[in-house]
Amino acid sequence: MAKKTTQIAIYGKGGIGKSTTTSNLTAALSKLGYKVMQFGCDPKSDSTNTLRNGSYIPTVLDTLREKSTVNAHEVIFEGFNGVYCVEAGGPAPGVGCAGRGIITAVELFKQQRIFEELDLDFVIYDVLGDVVCGGFAVPIREGIAEHVFTVSSADFMAIYAANNLFRGIKKYSNAGGALLGGVIANSINAPYAREIIDDFVSRTKTRVVEYIPRSVTVTQCELQGKTTIEAAPDSAQAKVYFSLAEKIAEHKDSKTPEPLSVQDLREWASRWGDYLLALETGSVKPEYSANL
Repeated sequence: MAKKTTQIAIYGKGGIGKSTTTSNLTAALSKLGYKVMQFGCDPKSDSTNTLRNGSYIPTVLDTLREKSTVNAHEVIFEGFNGVYCVEAGGPAPGVGCAGRGIITAVELFKQQRIFEELDLDFVIYDVLGDVVCGGFAVPIREGIAEHVFTVSSADFMAIYAANNLFRGIKKYSNAGGALLGGVIANSINAPYAREIIDDFVSRTKTRVVEYIPRSVTVTQCELQGKTTIEAAPDSAQAKVYFSLAEKIAEHKDSKTPEPLSVQDLREWASRWGDYLLALETGSVKPEYSANL
């Protein structure tokens, strides 16, 4: 009997570092001894680049446009340390649904029972998180992913996207949809950034899985077309990614979040904005944030 494959979806606002985080998570899990597939679900098709020395791979949709019948193995490519890389792809610019690649690719892999054949421990879906589209909701809505994590910084638009994701998870939670594992807090350097994220997860009844600082090491490695795990395995940043991977590997209990209403979210953000301005001008002390 094949082992159970844990399927995880990682969402986040475009540009927030979601693919960087996902690729380093995939690389770290592989170094911990797990068999992992990373499934890029962004139409830009660049999720797996740093797992393959910066190179692009043919997408599922591109391949299907060239031929009517596709063996899933034709769109699976080997990456760093034996990880499996797949890019769902998207339609031609301005034509069709951007989420169609996810729907088509997932159906192809399910029909051919690829996850069971490869005996995978983890499939990690890297999904664009700030586009309202049915295709992007597939891993949540249809319960394909067992656990959902969102990458967010302390910036308002990243938190706004995370809160929208929480709304989607809650909507489908009673119909067998995926539940939330937690927030991966990215680019957390300033003390107030951690406070903002901590306050947000407290109010939405979720948790922070890992705090990831902004690091020039990541940029240096990506300019080489590699993950930090591959190019700088002994760095402080790599240790953070390994810590995240260990926590994800051990994670079992996901829950339904309690998203804020749009009005409550804006009022919450406004209070934080006032506090940060007062902090900058010196009219309040840092510990005041506890009273927000």
